[in-house]
Amino acid sequence: MSAIEQTEAARPRGTRLPRRARRNQLLGAAQEVFVAQGYHAAAMDDIAERAGVSKPVLYQHFPGKLDLYLALLDQHCEALLQSVRSALASTTDNKQRVAATMDAYFAYVEDPGGAFRLVFESDLTNEPAVRERVDKVSLECAEAISAVIAEDTGLSQDESMLLAVGLGGVSQVVARYWLSSGSQVPRDTAVQLLTSLAWKGIAGFPCTAATRTDRVRCWRGPGRPARPRTGLMCAGYSAVCRASSPS
Repeated sequence: MSAIEQTEAARPRGTRLPRRARRNQLLGAAQEVFVAQGYHAAAMDDIAERAGVSKPVLYQHFPGKLDLYLALLDQHCEALLQSVRSALASTTDNKQRVAATMDAYFAYVEDPGGAFRLVFESDLTNEPAVRERVDKVSLECAEAISAVIAEDTGLSQDESMLLAVGLGGVSQVVARYWLSSGSQVPRDTAVQLLTSLAWKGIAGFPCTAATRTDRVRCWRGPGRPARPRTGLMCAGYSAVCRASSPS
């Protein structure tokens, strides 16, 4: 159950809830208000009213509006990071990994709660604590992506990070545009288009094995000539790559 669903379920005023459930209820109400109004226009009164509690109850859990906002930001930054990590771990096929990772950003922005606006479209980015969290999740997502790129291409850590930051940035910017434009292109089609664009670039880099002196080649199947193993995980070939040419 999402934070907003928990808010709806627990909204009647006067209901006593366990502390954790109350906190989740308040976070759900705060998310609704912050997404709808932005940080600066939102008031603790609005959040308390949306949650169906008194202001003293709200302040028992969160000393101030910024504390509440940062708690939400922590929650939703972690959700994005876990989605990216899960996408990367979902398959060993690297083209599918790219697609799954990009789809994770689309799913994130498509969530009806609009939490992505707190992360990517906050009106409080001049607040150091907010900027730190947004930068941190972007960096951690890029690090997760770069680890896969480095492993499969042999590029340096710095080079892999540069590509990973680009992939993450493109994914979230395009996903946000896709949503704001009314999602006229079906989500799976949008992901396929973006994956095709990204993959054509990534696949141009030699894989780790191709950088070795043994000139690893791709075995394309019985009766078919071996081809140089190039591109991320031998991109462009559906055949099995082996550690050496067939005899």
